Amino acid sequence: MDRILLKRVLPEVFVGEENSDRISGSDIWLSADLALDRGCRLVIDAESGSGKSSLVSYIYGERTDYHGRIYFDDKDIRSFGIRKWCEIRTRHIALLAQDMRLFPELTALDNVLIKNQLTDTFTVDEIKDMLCRLGLSDRLHTLCGRMSIGQQQRVAIVRTLCQPFDFVILDEPVSHLDETNNAAAARLVEEVASAQGAGIIVTSVGNPLAIGNPSVYSL
Repeated sequence: MDRILLKRVLPEVFVGEENSDRISGSDIWLSADLALDRGCRLVIDAESGSGKSSLVSYIYGERTDYHGRIYFDDKDIRSFGIRKWCEIRTRHIALLAQDMRLFPELTALDNVLIKNQLTDTFTVDEIKDMLCRLGLSDRLHTLCGRMSIGQQQRVAIVRTLCQPFDFVILDEPVSHLDETNNAAAARLVEEVASAQGAGIIVTSVGNPLAIGNPSVYSL
């Protein structure tokens, strides 16, 4: 997949507010032709309540409560069935949701392995190395439910990368990370995405993943 195209997309909840400062000041809502191309580096900067997680859910096909159209290449995503979405989510779009969706009863390592066993993307040693690069060498066998939010975010980032993808979307991935851990996470994401020629799309409330030279859009 080479392009995600948004055409005059607006959440249903914002219908009737088209002339408000919130909508008129957005680089995304109601944009006539907003193209996100494979290989892009994009940060979506938004205040809470502006719809960034909704936008992520629309692109990932989890919600359809929006006006306008979203296309993957030349296909309207509203036409996709379950089988097509399964293909997209396993081969084309990797997602880190804001709630991370980790299994609290599993260890950090097992949370990553449970996905990697389905995709066969990395070896166990490669996964351990990625977790160690994010400062989790002493937390590999710690239950995620007993880890801090920042530690959980780093586990979730590694798990997100364990699949082939054309775009990786990360919804507030470093909200609880300091500058050092943010930089380490950014290097890892850049490395894995670049190896696949993939685009990186990050949402943020003032503390974005420190990817290099991104385009910044306001929502």
